[in-house]
Parts: sequence; C-alpha cells; structure tokens
Amino acid sequence: MSIAHTFLGLLEQQPRHGYDLKRVYDHQFGSGRPIHYGQVYATLSRLLKNGLVDVEGVESGDGPERKRYAITDAGVSDVQSWLSSPEKPEPYLQSTLYTKVVLALLTDRSAEGILDSQRSEHLRLMRELTARKKTGDIADQLICDHALFHLEADLRWLELTSARLDKLASEVTS
Repeated sequence: MSIAHTFLGLLEQQPRHGYDLKRVYDHQFGSGRPIHYGQVYATLSRLLKNGLVDVEGVESGDGPERKRYAITDAGVSDVQSWLSSPEKPEPYLQSTLYTKVVLALLTDRSAEGILDSQRSEHLRLMRELTARKKTGDIADQLICDHALFHLEADLRWLELTSARLDKLASEVTS
C-alpha cells in the first residue's frame, strides 16, 4: 500500500498533524501493523519536498512544535490519479512455497510434509481471521475476507500440488 497516497487522501479530508495522521491511519489501515512515527514524518517530509502538501500552521505547546499539514492542488491531482489507476494483479509465478516443494524433492526430503505443514498453517490463520471477522466492524470484515479468499486459493494450490506430487517428482528429478 502506498503510505504517501494514503496520507494524501486523509489530508484531503482535512488538514492534520503528523500525530493525527498516524492515529487515523492506524485506525483505518494499520490493523495489526501500525505505522511508526519515523515513517509518518519521513513520508510527510517527502510530500512537502515534492509540493504535494504544505505546512498550514505551526502550534507550540508543552512539547515540540506541531506542524499541521494540508494537501495542495498537486497533491489532490496525485491522489486522484493513484485512486483511478487499477492495481497490477500479482500472478505469483515464483513462489517460495513452490521452491520449497521442488527443493524437498531434489534433496529426498518430504515434499508432502511441507505441503501438510503449510496447509495446517493456512488453516490456523483462516480460523484466526474468521474469528476476527465475526467480532470486527465492516472494515475488519472486508480485510479479513480479502485475506481469506487468498488463503483459500493457496489451499486449492496445496491440494492440487499434493495430487500431482508424483508427477512433479519424476519431472524435477529426471
């Protein structure tokens, strides 16, 4: 995900301080992976340097000065362009899991054991996401659904690979 574009979108709603951006970002998008303050201020610095945001005001208080950032017209244009561009689908043509299966076959290890272990890990994560989905808000539900659909596709691949393991073994070891 583009943190810079996400910040621009949040700043389009209203000007914000770095702390406020972090709080809103973590609430909306950082579930389980909050952004670090250093990344917030480094990103804001780049956006400022590139003319996509301006410092709208500086407030003094008990701590350090707080800069309030506002999106510029160039920033609005940039986030609009990003939002209207589709994401490139990832074909996963080289996967670590496939590499592990082939290496196991080449080194006389249990490829089926690797597939079983991975299947168990996928199912564990699916149970965790399903529980989170049941107690979450609509954003959590959609994020969990996205992850669950990808895990389901992975499970189908694991089953297919398991069914074709003998054929794969004969091809990679010949």
